[in-house]
Amino acid sequence: MTSNEIRQQFLDYFTKKRGHTYVHSAPLVLKNDPTLMFTNAGMNQFKDYFLGNKVADFKRVANSQKCLRVTGKHNDLEDVGHDTYHHTMFEMLGNWSFGDYFKKEAIAWSWELLTEVYKLPKDRLYATVFGGDEKEGLEPDNEAREIWLQYLPESQILYGSKKDNFWEMGDQGPCGPCSEIHIDIRDAEEVAKVSGRELVNNDNPLVIEIWNNVFIQFNRKADGSLEQLPDKHVDTGMGFERLCMVVQGKKSNYDTDVFQPTIQFIASEASKISGKTIKYGQDHKQDIAMRVIADHIRAISFAIADGQLPSNNKAGYVIRRILRRAVRYGYTFLGFRQPFLHSLVKLLAVQFENIFPEIKAQQTFIENVIREEENAFLKTLENGLKMLESIFPTVKQSNNLTIEGKIVFELYDTFGFPMDLTALIARENGLKIDEEGFKVAMQEQKDRSRQASASEKSDWITLNEGDEVEFVGYEFLESETKILRYRKLTDKKKTSYQLVLERTPFYAESGGQVGDTGFLEVPIANDKLVKIHITDTKKENDLIVHFTEDNFEEILKHLTTNHRQSTTIKAVVNKTKRSLTENNHSATHLMHAALRKVLGTHVAQKGSLVNDEILRFDFSHFAKLSEQEIAEVENIVNQKIRENIALEERRNVPIEEAKAMGAMALFGEKYGDFVRVIVFDKNYSVELCGGTHVPSTGKIGTFKIISESSSSAGVRRIEAITAEKAERYINEQLAMMNQISELLKNPKDLVKAVENLIEEKSALQKEIEKYQAKEIQAVKNDLLKNIQQKGEISFLAQEVNVPNAESLRQISFELRSQIPNLFLVLAANIDGKPQISVMIADNLVKDKGLDASKIVRELAKEIQGGGGGQPFFATAGGKDVSGLRKVVEKATSLG
Repeated sequence: MTSNEIRQQFLDYFTKKRGHTYVHSAPLVLKNDPTLMFTNAGMNQFKDYFLGNKVADFKRVANSQKCLRVTGKHNDLEDVGHDTYHHTMFEMLGNWSFGDYFKKEAIAWSWELLTEVYKLPKDRLYATVFGGDEKEGLEPDNEAREIWLQYLPESQILYGSKKDNFWEMGDQGPCGPCSEIHIDIRDAEEVAKVSGRELVNNDNPLVIEIWNNVFIQFNRKADGSLEQLPDKHVDTGMGFERLCMVVQGKKSNYDTDVFQPTIQFIASEASKISGKTIKYGQDHKQDIAMRVIADHIRAISFAIADGQLPSNNKAGYVIRRILRRAVRYGYTFLGFRQPFLHSLVKLLAVQFENIFPEIKAQQTFIENVIREEENAFLKTLENGLKMLESIFPTVKQSNNLTIEGKIVFELYDTFGFPMDLTALIARENGLKIDEEGFKVAMQEQKDRSRQASASEKSDWITLNEGDEVEFVGYEFLESETKILRYRKLTDKKKTSYQLVLERTPFYAESGGQVGDTGFLEVPIANDKLVKIHITDTKKENDLIVHFTEDNFEEILKHLTTNHRQSTTIKAVVNKTKRSLTENNHSATHLMHAALRKVLGTHVAQKGSLVNDEILRFDFSHFAKLSEQEIAEVENIVNQKIRENIALEERRNVPIEEAKAMGAMALFGEKYGDFVRVIVFDKNYSVELCGGTHVPSTGKIGTFKIISESSSSAGVRRIEAITAEKAERYINEQLAMMNQISELLKNPKDLVKAVENLIEEKSALQKEIEKYQAKEIQAVKNDLLKNIQQKGEISFLAQEVNVPNAESLRQISFELRSQIPNLFLVLAANIDGKPQISVMIADNLVKDKGLDASKIVRELAKEIQGGGGGQPFFATAGGKDVSGLRKVVEKATSLG
């Protein structure tokens, strides 16, 4: 049975036989969940149903969800490749009940699917149930155990700990006991020796969890206590890759047809490069490398397809690290010295086209992004290796022959070198690494990251009953409403509050458009009004959350209990900010269409920021825009503005109808069955969008692009402004040109006059450089006369007068080439700043153990500075010019 057939049988069982609705996988990259960077479980997209923020559209749901576990407590990255069952990106098959069926049905259907459909051996299956927890006052889940006894003998049912059999969404929120299904796939001889029961949850790679049935019935409050939920839910998850391994009779996930086509392609390409036959299964280290690459290319490709490009920040940095880990394994163990990963995307496009078509749809873009990242990192990788080689001489002179932990961490953090790679290279050179120091540096970074984001949230406190929040901000900028609930956030710097309103005109940050600001007007005693200033509005799953730094609890003290519930408040959006933001958002749509017209239909949005100051738009394109292309885009947009095209807004359009209209949907966005369509001329701009817009394009006034640059591999970025800000910018540019013209005596041809000025400057610069070259040679000749012989060492320490730091370096290297056994220290005052240069002949470094980098750091103390370099040449700068004389004196004593 193929993996595609295995997946389809799961979906067919629940949708055709058990009345579940199929729901497409949510994007791998989460947009409106502040607690998670990536989707790491099938239930992520259904959190609002469990939290009670939203009523489920369907009571029974099934799907295959793309998941990524490389951050937080679910971080399997370092295990991937080294064993046969951990993955970064994986599929989670799941079925859910939202207040419908519960334990009896969930367990019965799990059993039927595994044993009747997939034909798994019943005597190899084990079930675990929650064994209770005295501290929590939780009883054992005997209900689940009794159900399992209908299918399994008592010997194949085990009680599990809270760690293994009590599932929690996080520190707060829905939770409950779970029942895991494990399978023993060991050979019969091994099973005869040791019962599988003894190996359940004991990290045996062949006695593994295959399915987890979670019974969500509690809510964990901020104080740690548990309360019963009004409805009981079922959340199940079965690892697709593990299921394929079991059904296909393999002992490794990587031996299934999920990974084997990719692995065989990697081996074939590695063989071509090395000229040797490389096969999976013949070399342990090469096998690890092939598993790493086959796994990582999936995570990288799906993340890019869902809108997360590799970068140096947050989620983008995680994807970059995964990509670099794959490149490093290919470079070290398979001999890949040129970009290779991108060539695997075509295999994934075919493999997943019927379940996850986004790879196929964006294949060229994904390939180009990965290729650019590979090129960049291969250069970085070489630099990291050079850095390691440069420190070997110093380390070999130390007593313990150990590379410092902070250096090992720098290699890991900057160059993507895992600790084991640095340790391997160190051993090859007769050295070792400080593992404890590395762990300390790693922990310090984690602590800094944790402290930077640390804040304590209280539970939501309900003031008025209600779950559904109504957004009225498309029509109104003010509304009468009530506060449904609030919570308090406390960190080291401040206390703030988050409010949820029954009805709100405040737009929550989404789709690149920033959240609204404004105020709430709250009536208190004696007909007084108090303003609560709203500083931001964001989405948390499907909740619209209003942020304020005002002391909300202090305001509550002025309201009686009854008054709190009945009080109607006024919510008022900052009209000026909203209006300017709408100008920029609508201009973004017009520009997107113009870019596709000028550059081609391959252009697709890859990110945006729209606020009241600026619009920033990232899009797929692989070349810098020419001035002519930029001008053409500007002209088209301004033409559409002058046409004063009326906005056509259509809500609750069936998604398929919207696509038939030609509406552009963004990859990585989660769209429902009904969508909102924004149209500015049906033949020009039609997009799916939830943001706010101008009533007609004429309101935008003027559009001006102010910059075009590279955002990341395969992605360009345009920044532009509109309305009054665009007019001010244009007027400022004209005023600047007038000033330049006046300075140049109002020439007829301003451009020609500036070109002449540049040519004159260039000619004068060359004359200056000729003069400086002669001056440098004169300084060098004077220094040659002052060389002192101290035994076999040619010594010189002197203060010199040179124009720049490069001159100091040039003199040092020229003297090195002319004078054998040189020990040279030069000090100079360059534009009021002290500079030191230390040059030592290679043979003195090797035979005498001299180290220019150590010496320059010692000398730099005299000028209140610091520096470094290599053993043969090092430089330093500082603050105290008066210390240069002491530098020379100190150097003389050293010599």
